Amino acid sequence: MTSAPTASAQAWLESFAAALAQGDPQAVVALFAPDCFWRDLVAFTWNLRTEEGPEAIALMLDARLADVAPSGFALRGEASESEGVVEAWFGFETRVAICSGHVRLREGRAWTVLTAMEELKGHGERVRERRPVGAEHGVHPGRLSWAERRRQERQELGISQQPDVVIVGGGQAGLTLAARLRHLEVPTLVLEKQARPGDHWRRRYKSLCLHDPVHYCHFPYLPFPEGWPIYTPKDQLADWMEAYVSVMGLNVWGGSPAHSARFDPQEGRWQVTTERDGQSVVLRPRHLVMALGVSGYPTVPQIPGAESFAGDQHHSSAHPGPDAYQGKHCIVVGSNNSAHDIAAALWEAGAAEVTMLQRSSTLVAPMPALERYAFAGSYSEQALEKGITPDQSDMTTASIPYRLLPRWQKPIYDAMRRDYADLYSRLETAGFQLDFGADDSGVFMKFLRRGSGYYLDVGASELVADGRIRLRSGVSIERLTETTAVLSDGSALQADLVVYATGFGSMNRYVAELISPEVADRLGKVWGLGSDTPKDPGPWEGELRNMWKPTQVENLWVHGGNLHQCRHYSLYLALQLKARLAGLETPVHGLAPSHHRA
Repeated sequence: MTSAPTASAQAWLESFAAALAQGDPQAVVALFAPDCFWRDLVAFTWNLRTEEGPEAIALMLDARLADVAPSGFALRGEASESEGVVEAWFGFETRVAICSGHVRLREGRAWTVLTAMEELKGHGERVRERRPVGAEHGVHPGRLSWAERRRQERQELGISQQPDVVIVGGGQAGLTLAARLRHLEVPTLVLEKQARPGDHWRRRYKSLCLHDPVHYCHFPYLPFPEGWPIYTPKDQLADWMEAYVSVMGLNVWGGSPAHSARFDPQEGRWQVTTERDGQSVVLRPRHLVMALGVSGYPTVPQIPGAESFAGDQHHSSAHPGPDAYQGKHCIVVGSNNSAHDIAAALWEAGAAEVTMLQRSSTLVAPMPALERYAFAGSYSEQALEKGITPDQSDMTTASIPYRLLPRWQKPIYDAMRRDYADLYSRLETAGFQLDFGADDSGVFMKFLRRGSGYYLDVGASELVADGRIRLRSGVSIERLTETTAVLSDGSALQADLVVYATGFGSMNRYVAELISPEVADRLGKVWGLGSDTPKDPGPWEGELRNMWKPTQVENLWVHGGNLHQCRHYSLYLALQLKARLAGLETPVHGLAPSHHRA
């Protein structure tokens, strides 16, 4: 017997499919509530876009419906209902792709809709039933073994055969996209300035671990083993990345920084200058992907007297670890994740005194609370026991428009403030400046909006609260002497070490130096939603700026984010690249303008 939620979803989907088949945007919009959202991941728009409100949806359909030609709508599984909202998954096809969708209904009308491309027709990933055969049965004189073919590919790609795609950066972003493109049979080369995949993790301070649980951090096609730690130590992750390159057959040039790049519009190719084994090499890919994370160069404050300081000073990204600083006086400038991690490790290693300088208010989120309220229902063993996989959770997360996401996040932090009231009270008594985001929406919204301003508490907050890590809030270093840091309030701290956990600047600087300042300006701001909250200036865009989608710079793409985002959104970027390389028409609807140039 069909449940009431399923019947409601089926009725709406049939009406939706009929209105689309009629080519009537107004009939489609009549099925939506006034406060509606339609988020599209490539399927309708060849873009990542969220249309907000009936008028925007109608404009998108006016522009795209005839070309997309959607059909074959069918529910996937049973619908569910909670607090008057019916949710259902469905599948459909377009002229060129197999797609999936999700709808939330209130009183029979659509509140949110997600449409997402899954596969290009005739260009499916080489997985499952389309996996390579491997063995060539029969007699084939002169055949090459797998190892010989792989060696030949490595010798030719970038030398006698040009890659279609060059990815700058061999971290989680570069490797996840390279794996997707490998399965779509797109010749791809990753340029990594470090010698080995994972070195950018290996070189960080030794106590560094991922702050997100293992279920949130899987790589495409190859999930972590079942005995993998919940929070992955950085060296273990580095080794995994190196193994991933080998197992997935990725083409990565280590020790090959990208020195310069320029696009030739006549040829439709980039000219990327790099080096291999000490020799200069010019690559000519059709597409160039910046996969360097969403931050740029380390931000190090210019402090008078720094050149006279006799101790050690460095950015957190260059911090070697605490071992050399036993019995030393240490100052950590900053109060986000790296600052807390480094300060705690220095204290554990027996530093004589560790002082944290907090420059602005910080969101502190204890990990047990995040496990309980943010991850338990989606990325956890409990979720897996209920049949909820990380891929399913990725899609559920994607189905929530960014405009609505704060309302999903706020209850997490309401509960957190209740459960950890004592910790927060003791932190404030110690002088720590706390916040929970501009609208109390917590860590994930801060991450999306600005990529900073929070600490996922794995223990250091107790050291701050009880004074074992000394805290100076609302002050900065005014100047350095040979042995002291003079603060802006006139006081001085003895110092043998100063760590600048002061974050990173815009990624535009990488683009400006690799290509040109003009191209960096044309690209505009990378990351942020335009929420008009601190460090995320408007106007509102409704998607992360310039991420995983076409930009104002021809054939230039940006890929990055946390491991969850790299896993999930690498698919949509790979599909866009494959479609262009396969010669498909890819008319982009709503190409985002550039904002906040470098």
